[in-house]
Amino acid sequence: MTRRQLLPLLTGAGALAAGFALLALGLAFAGYDAPRALGALWRGAFGSWDAFLSATLVRAIPLISIGLGLAIAFRAGALNIGGEGQFLVAAIAATWVGLQVGGWPASLAVAAVLGAAMLAGALWIAFPVLLKLKFGVLEVISTLLLNFVAEALVSYAVTGPLQEARHIYPASDPIAASARIPVFGGTRLHWGIVLTLLIAALLWMGFTRTAWGFRLRAVGTGSRAAKISGRIPVQRVLGSALLWSGALAGLAGGLEVSGVTLNLYQNLSPGYGFTAIAVALLARLHPLGILATGAFFGALEAGAQGMQRDAGVPAVTVSVVEAIVIVIVLLVEARARFGWRLRTPAAEPVP
Repeated sequence: MTRRQLLPLLTGAGALAAGFALLALGLAFAGYDAPRALGALWRGAFGSWDAFLSATLVRAIPLISIGLGLAIAFRAGALNIGGEGQFLVAAIAATWVGLQVGGWPASLAVAAVLGAAMLAGALWIAFPVLLKLKFGVLEVISTLLLNFVAEALVSYAVTGPLQEARHIYPASDPIAASARIPVFGGTRLHWGIVLTLLIAALLWMGFTRTAWGFRLRAVGTGSRAAKISGRIPVQRVLGSALLWSGALAGLAGGLEVSGVTLNLYQNLSPGYGFTAIAVALLARLHPLGILATGAFFGALEAGAQGMQRDAGVPAVTVSVVEAIVIVIVLLVEARARFGWRLRTPAAEPVP
């Protein structure tokens, strides 16, 4: 393995080690029993087959799906920061469809739910795409702001048109049984994991062996050069990359409703859309790498619950690890591209 190939692995390992070291120091400084807390985190994620299948992998599915979508956008140089909003809007659409298909065959009902979720995710990002292509509005801003609108829409839906029949709780009724994704026997892990694995494999082939993947990389590396030298339709590539990104984030919302929660409620997402950014970055936008990093961050999410339950440590503390990973990966990437020092223009000769 060459040094260039080894660098991402060393960067990831170093980022994770630094994140956990800082987490341990922070726990000790706050007065917690750090070894006990980290042990509880491990048991919550990997302590048994049931913990791994029913907690870690279940939480990894939406992270992988959103992360794959972000990889498409990021490769094209488009920064979709709205995965959270696309996930939530898709969950609304999936819930509505799931409540309507009670008499349908299971295969058609599940397909309708997931199709509606992908369509909702794509439509939710369509407005930022329009703003970017027609008016030059940065998609970072528009997609980020739409996250808050999506959260408000979920609150409206579960206290208004989609509220459960008794109108007591801010949640929807359960979706129809035919719209639920089957689970593996004796676990909470649903067959959506197979779909995410298939999508990851298809994207890996698409990125590395198709003209589409080449165009994404060319536009992401230098849009002006891609347009002038490669005669690549830059705007079309950017727009389609963002739409596919939104669709896969939407798929995550459909999988969550159809395979895990079975209804819609406030705070449906623990921040999957934001965590998926770390998932994609740590994997260096490689689809197969996203499977591994998605499983790792799923383990963090699952272990955080165990740490809170068994050691009394707030689950949000695992955000320290996620933040350190993102910062270190971005610093190493900046070092590789630009170096640590800013170039200064040479002094003009004195006449």
